[in-house]
Amino acid sequence: MSREYPDWISPERAAEGKREFGGTIPLAGLKRLAGLLADVRGEASFVAEFKQDPDQRVVIRLKVQAALPLICQASLEPFDQQVKRSSELAVITENSNLEELPDHYDAVRTENGRLAIARLVEDELLLGLPSYPRKPGVKKIEYSTGGQKTVVDGPGESNPGAGKKNPFAALGEMLQQKKQN
Repeated sequence: MSREYPDWISPERAAEGKREFGGTIPLAGLKRLAGLLADVRGEASFVAEFKQDPDQRVVIRLKVQAALPLICQASLEPFDQQVKRSSELAVITENSNLEELPDHYDAVRTENGRLAIARLVEDELLLGLPSYPRKPGVKKIEYSTGGQKTVVDGPGESNPGAGKKNPFAALGEMLQQKKQN
C-alpha cells in the first residue's frame, strides 16, 4: 500500500497550497464497499488535487481507479470490474447553498471542517459500481422457470416470443367457456 496522504485533511488549507495527494487504499479498508464485493483483495489507486476555482470555492479534482471483484448476475461467475472515474467536487459547509453550486461540480460536505480522503475514494468507487454486474463477453443466458425457456441478452432484457405464452390467455379461455355455457 502506498501512503502519500493523511487520514484527514483541511480542504481549505490544501486548496490554498494547491496540494496533491495520491496513493493506494486496500479494498478491505473500504467497509461500505467491501460488503458489495465478491472478494476484498486488491486496492484502489487515486489522485486528489485541491485548488480554488475563480469564485474562491474549494474544489477537488479526484481520479480513482480499481479492479473490483464482483459476481456476474448473468453467469454467477466472479470477475473484476474495471472502474476508472474522474470527478470535480466542490467542498460545501453547513452554510452553503447547493443551488448556487454550478452543475459540473458534485458537492462534498466536510466533517468538522475536515475531509477523509479514503471516504472520497470509497464514494467514487460506489458510484462506479454497475447496477447489474455483467462479466465482459457473456452473451446470451438461457434459464428455465418450469419448462418455459427464456433467453436474456443483457441485464433486464428478455427475448419476447422465446416460447412465452400470454399470461392472460388462460383467463381469456375461461371467459370464452363461461359465455358458451
